Amino acid sequence: MGLEFVYAQPVKIFFGEGKLAQLGSVLDELGVRRCVIACGKHFASEAEAMREKEPRIAAVFGAVEQNPQLAGVIETTRLARETGADAVIGIGGGSSIDTAKFAAAIALGDGEAIDYYHGEKPFPADRLTIIAVPTTAGTGSEVTQVSVVSHGTEKRTINNPAFMPKAAIVDPVLSSTVPPRTTMNTGLDAMAHALEGYWSRNHQPISDLMAIEAVRLILENLEAAYRDGSNMEARANMAYASLLGGLSFALPKTAGCHACSYPLSEDYHLPHGEACAFTLDSFVRINADERLERLCHRVGLSGTEELAERIAALKQLAGLRSRLSDLGEVDLDKLAHDCAVHGLMQNNPVKMDEAALRSMFEKLA
Repeated sequence: MGLEFVYAQPVKIFFGEGKLAQLGSVLDELGVRRCVIACGKHFASEAEAMREKEPRIAAVFGAVEQNPQLAGVIETTRLARETGADAVIGIGGGSSIDTAKFAAAIALGDGEAIDYYHGEKPFPADRLTIIAVPTTAGTGSEVTQVSVVSHGTEKRTINNPAFMPKAAIVDPVLSSTVPPRTTMNTGLDAMAHALEGYWSRNHQPISDLMAIEAVRLILENLEAAYRDGSNMEARANMAYASLLGGLSFALPKTAGCHACSYPLSEDYHLPHGEACAFTLDSFVRINADERLERLCHRVGLSGTEELAERIAALKQLAGLRSRLSDLGEVDLDKLAHDCAVHGLMQNNPVKMDEAALRSMFEKLA
């Protein structure tokens, strides 16, 4: 059989230093008349300053949590409805963007947020325009139709076309004040996106190309961005790598590392990027094959073992948790079970059942 694939990417991407200053022209191009912003506390004052300068920004919800809660979606939705907004702008990491996505998707509906959250009501056919503005180099949420939102202790990953942004403004300057540890967490999240998109059972050639370039850029720039946040060349390259990482997994979807990240975040409270990084070097070794060897050679490495060692070294540099002993008391049976039954594990090229996952984790004791 000859080469065959389907590729689609509907997000218009505005990339470059200082691009956020051109928000007005983006709103013009998209025909936005009134909008609201969803962001975290770290960006709230900047968002309010933007509102004073741009009359089309009607309101700001500036309290998105690190693990975004449905309560934040509800408040953003309320603001959008009350102001008659036709767009929602998410500014921040994946948490803010995912909140904006969810709110924009349900604002024109007549149901409660919880109904959509639990899948008891289909998302409305009409939605508000979504504009995603990442301030970290890692999540790739600006180019995917995924929203990860928690409700109390429940955490759901919802994949729906209603969540696809209309535009993404990727301005590397916004990441220049991100703390070193967050820089490493999000950078390794981007690495996981690229590698998992590449080795996903659903991988395809255009996504593969972007994954390879993302891995190369991360290997060449993440440590520099971690050590010196004001290094704009490294920041710009990481912002580009994160974008490519998002594009590289948007269609193939992630696999084993992300499947394991959810129990690690929910039960042991690891931030998402750190949770993905926890097993990333392990999965490099588990999924090693000729394709992964070719990726390694194309990014200047000797092979998969060097790739695993480079990832481990980056985790060590930032002091990220990487052993079970770092997590406190671990219920290994539950951890292996919860990872095995997560839907994303089905995308992993090597079948990983509970026994295989338990063995992997035992090596990380």
